[in-house]
Amino acid sequence: MKTLFWNENKLYLLDQRKLPHETSYVICADHRAVAAAIRNMVVRGAPAIGVAAAYGMALAAMQNRSSSIAGLLAVLQSAGNELTKTRPTAVNLRWAIEQMLAKAKQYSAESVAVITTQLISEAETIAAEDIKINRSIGAHGAALIDDGARILTLCNAGALATAGYGTALGVIFAAHAKGHKVSVFACETRPYLQGARLTTWELSQAGVPVTLIVDNAAGLLFQRKMIDMVIVGADRIVANGDVANKIGTYPLSVLAAEHGVPFYVAAPLSTFDLTLSSREEIPIEERSSREITHIAEVKITGDEISVYNPSFDLTPAEKISAIITEQGIIHRPDRGKIAELFAK
Repeated sequence: MKTLFWNENKLYLLDQRKLPHETSYVICADHRAVAAAIRNMVVRGAPAIGVAAAYGMALAAMQNRSSSIAGLLAVLQSAGNELTKTRPTAVNLRWAIEQMLAKAKQYSAESVAVITTQLISEAETIAAEDIKINRSIGAHGAALIDDGARILTLCNAGALATAGYGTALGVIFAAHAKGHKVSVFACETRPYLQGARLTTWELSQAGVPVTLIVDNAAGLLFQRKMIDMVIVGADRIVANGDVANKIGTYPLSVLAAEHGVPFYVAAPLSTFDLTLSSREEIPIEERSSREITHIAEVKITGDEISVYNPSFDLTPAEKISAIITEQGIIHRPDRGKIAELFAK
């Protein structure tokens, strides 16, 4: 089952709001439909929304009505701005749009038709590279996992959060494929329940033993020495190694540090944002109060309840044992080690 795919000049997105009970695709024929799908969580996960945005830019080029190169570039810039605003925390989205704009400018001496063809090809390349990158992350990260490891994870950083295979779950899949008898505790991940709905489903499909827990049960598992390591994904990693990830990540890093348990982050280089120095500069997306006041369509609170619903929190680099990338593992990440990685 594919998270997304391109067919007959349309983007098909697996509707993750309906998983695991229903499998259906949302078909996007223009960049506005892609923007709506990203905003409304049809597609989610930092790498996946980056790939979706790349295809959104290709659709914008296809829908362009200007015959001039300047006109097309203006259309692409406008579409890029619209797509970027959908999810402000995950930097992969901006990265993919910048890749597409750079490709368009590279061919600015050619025709509108040539640029459009090149953008479709570039989106396909970004999608294919994402899967390749994720497999490299998995291969590097699997070396950190001992046979019999009991792993705690939050949210969903698997194939559903990427073009395929996954980041944090990709590490687990790779260890499982090597024959390691790993097992996973998956936090439910309120309020959108990505862990309960998506992570447990993915791991079960892959034959990896998984146990679902409520988010605030994690502390008890640490106390009872039931966790050997934590592996999560990331939505943005800044220059000093601080990480933005799904709300609830930071408390797990504190628990892991308190109990002497390794805390790993798995993410591609496209998730790094070296323009920001530290976590204080990362924009935190706030989502609708309805995600907390309702479960599915059932309201669980009284009327006129004040709600604060940040979608991400910030984990300091000093709480992170290692960041696993496609280029290798950054142990005890800091500004110098990250700068060295990108200097290669």
